[in-house]
Amino acid sequence: MFYRDFIEYHNDRFLDFSLLIFKDDILIAVFPANKDDNNVYSHQGLTYGGLILSDEIAFKDVLLAYKELLMFLNEKGINQLYIKLLPKIYHTLPSDEMNYLLFKSKAELTRRDLTSVIDAKYKLHVQSTNRKRGLKKAISHGLKVKEVNNFEDFWNTILIPNLKKTHNTNPVHSLLEITHLKSKFPNNIRQFNVYHEDSIVAGVTVFDTKHVAHVQYISANDDKQKLGSLDFLFQHLINDIFKNKKYFDFGISNVNQGQQINKGLLSWKESFGARTIVHEFYKIDTKNYVELNSAFV
Repeated sequence: MFYRDFIEYHNDRFLDFSLLIFKDDILIAVFPANKDDNNVYSHQGLTYGGLILSDEIAFKDVLLAYKELLMFLNEKGINQLYIKLLPKIYHTLPSDEMNYLLFKSKAELTRRDLTSVIDAKYKLHVQSTNRKRGLKKAISHGLKVKEVNNFEDFWNTILIPNLKKTHNTNPVHSLLEITHLKSKFPNNIRQFNVYHEDSIVAGVTVFDTKHVAHVQYISANDDKQKLGSLDFLFQHLINDIFKNKKYFDFGISNVNQGQQINKGLLSWKESFGARTIVHEFYKIDTKNYVELNSAFV
């Protein structure tokens, strides 16, 4: 999701301010970002962000990269930097350098979301009678799961009507945008639909990364309890399609900038064996780059 083609699909919404950080002409870090007034943000068009590091980089160079980032922004008259960290399940290597450096630069935690994740190595046996009952219903109704290359049925028949009815809103991605992203990243943007007697009854849009299958959209029609459509779909995704991924990420269950939790949604995700990790957001005064001078003894 950090490819330029992924970021630019919504360049009309954000003033891009993404930065590259080099050491001796070698790229060591990337900071996807956008800007407004005197603030810079981890790109607000991306679910996750932060300082994206080269696999070869050591702590001392992470410190230098972060310090240079703050100094550069401060010199440009940017007073505040807002960073959303990349959750640990998306790390390719152990990488908590930024957690320490945010502490050292007196960053303020502004938001913390809960994300529900299944670890493939320690997959819990599903105990929920509701999930088991739903799966039996789905089998008895002859439901079928298909991966499709178009999004029109799911967007127009299921997703948009549900979001309008429940939240009076639209998907973050329009049908045109998600179709465009699929054309750019055909192996990473995947759509799975559930059908009952050839009619779509549920669907899921998955962002498929190297180690993680991230669920971007989940939705079903009003018969989901009667048919067990989502139980059937997720059993198939978790245990068949994405069984070799390190993690299956259901996404967040928070509202109101992390201050509240959708209890029912969280409980539903946990009933599949998912457990909680956090997604953190910080605010940093760019002048605090000076605090990093005393990091080493």
